[in-house]
Amino acid sequence: MKRKLLFRVIAIVLPFLLLGLLELVLRWCHYGYDPRLFIPYPQDARYLVFNPDAGKRFFSDQLLATSGNAEPFLRKKEDGTLRIFVLGESTTIGYPYFHNGSAHRWLQYRLMRTFPSKKFEIINVSLTATNSYTVYGFAKELVDYEPDAVLIYCGQNEYYGALGVGSTNQIGGNPLLVQTVLSLRHLRLFQFFTRAYQACFQRASDKDKAGKTRMELMVGEQHIPYGSTLYLRGIAQFQRNINATLALFSDRHIPVFLSNLVVNEKDQPPLSESPQAHQYYQQGINAYARGDFGAAKALFDAASDWDELRFRAPGTLNTLIPQLCSAYPNARLVDTKAAFEGASPHGILGRELILEHIHPNLEGYAYMGDAFYRALKQAGIFHPDSGQELGFETLLRDMPLTKVDSLTGAYKVLNLKSSWPFGQGLPKDSLKLNSEEEELAFSMTFRHMPWDQAMCDLYDYYMKEHELTEAGRVMEALALDHATEAAYAEKAANIYGELQDNEKAIFYFQHAFALHPSFDKARDLFVLELKADQPEAAQPFLDYAMKNNTSGMNLEPVKFYTNQVIEYKKSLSMARGDTTLLMQIAQAYRKMGNEEGAHKYEQMAAHSER
Repeated sequence: MKRKLLFRVIAIVLPFLLLGLLELVLRWCHYGYDPRLFIPYPQDARYLVFNPDAGKRFFSDQLLATSGNAEPFLRKKEDGTLRIFVLGESTTIGYPYFHNGSAHRWLQYRLMRTFPSKKFEIINVSLTATNSYTVYGFAKELVDYEPDAVLIYCGQNEYYGALGVGSTNQIGGNPLLVQTVLSLRHLRLFQFFTRAYQACFQRASDKDKAGKTRMELMVGEQHIPYGSTLYLRGIAQFQRNINATLALFSDRHIPVFLSNLVVNEKDQPPLSESPQAHQYYQQGINAYARGDFGAAKALFDAASDWDELRFRAPGTLNTLIPQLCSAYPNARLVDTKAAFEGASPHGILGRELILEHIHPNLEGYAYMGDAFYRALKQAGIFHPDSGQELGFETLLRDMPLTKVDSLTGAYKVLNLKSSWPFGQGLPKDSLKLNSEEEELAFSMTFRHMPWDQAMCDLYDYYMKEHELTEAGRVMEALALDHATEAAYAEKAANIYGELQDNEKAIFYFQHAFALHPSFDKARDLFVLELKADQPEAAQPFLDYAMKNNTSGMNLEPVKFYTNQVIEYKKSLSMARGDTTLLMQIAQAYRKMGNEEGAHKYEQMAAHSER
């Protein structure tokens, strides 16, 4: 009896042992992909980075899987660091600009400029062609990485994103089945059997894929009528996943900022042949033409909702999002839609801020970044000093975006619109390339030139032409995209120093020094701070230079006269316009070789004597 029982136990356990052993062998052989959200950064083991394979688990067809940004952040979070994670889809990652065109980069640059001495880590883990399943899946992992806030913009891809209810990557309609399959995809054994199964049908499916874009290949059901079962399932899918995401963050007391959605209402006709959608759209055009803008907006919204090819989020989601936020004390609504309406003629969204059906242009991404900035500020995540805060108009002027970035976005949209379901764009052969910027943008769009290489080529071109202002902007762009690398920030600082833009030179030298302190950077910083009449700010860099003096320079006199200036300025605050004190400051600056500072206070003394 005991022997029979033993054999039964062995018969039950042995297959599992064999499967477990096979799993170990596959892992030992590095078969398949690692689905973890973050992996060690190859260039520096102190950092983690978004895993380029993390999104594969959400795609049945691995050839359609997408990867995201590489924004390293420290394994061990440093004291005083503000760490923000960003979750979402193609709009959230910044399509068609990526890199510095995205809303989170507008936010990052603004925070860096507003708080130059504070450390920020803004890590975007968004992916194109995904939806709320990916948001929830990634959220379950990133909660363990000490976020101070999480930003979410999601909802446009509930039908055709990976696992969407109308996509070719769906797994039935059962949420439990979806979550089970997503869990199994962590196993190399499951990946092996999936790949073997797909290999059997790959040849036939390759013929169907020929010449089609990812956008077309993701669509399984082209007709999803308004109010249909599939339409309602898409809304339920969003509600279920986002609710689970917000509950997860609520349990961990993590502030989460969920945005409502924007779509092109006025300038994007329905993408399907739905007669109701086209009727509503034409009526909207007529109402707009006669100046009845309230009716026009309602009709455009109806046209979008009745469009059966669902590349735009249903209007219902913008009703659900505030309700979901109100259910959790740590969740806040980000009203991106109101920001866009406020910047659009008659409050109707169109080509002024949106490129095609859903993706903002560069100005649109600026407004989106501003909406998140204001929500974070209102929630008390940061507290800017009104005198130092980088205003929105200054941000629009200073944001380091190049002509190549802008042109690349335009070319990508033209290419998109020349294919299904738009069919309205111009062929790439019709583009006339008359400048270096146009040549580089074309190479990025159609010849797969990496962005870093294009920026370096653009920098070399501007330096050759001695266009230092444009070269500085390129180097700023590289410094923003590579926020953990000091070399780009130092180059930007040197260019702005040559341009006599001391404010930006100081900012980038400080950023470079924080990443990689050195005597040379400290020397440049204390010299610039003293030129800017900021002796207190110069002190720490002067002290560092004296302790790490590799040049043999005698810095004791500079230290002595810097202390003198600080004391004289304290006295001056009590006796404004005192000519003697003003001249003493001027003499101290002249003795340390700071002619700019000396001239400033001599002028003040002369003015005071009149």
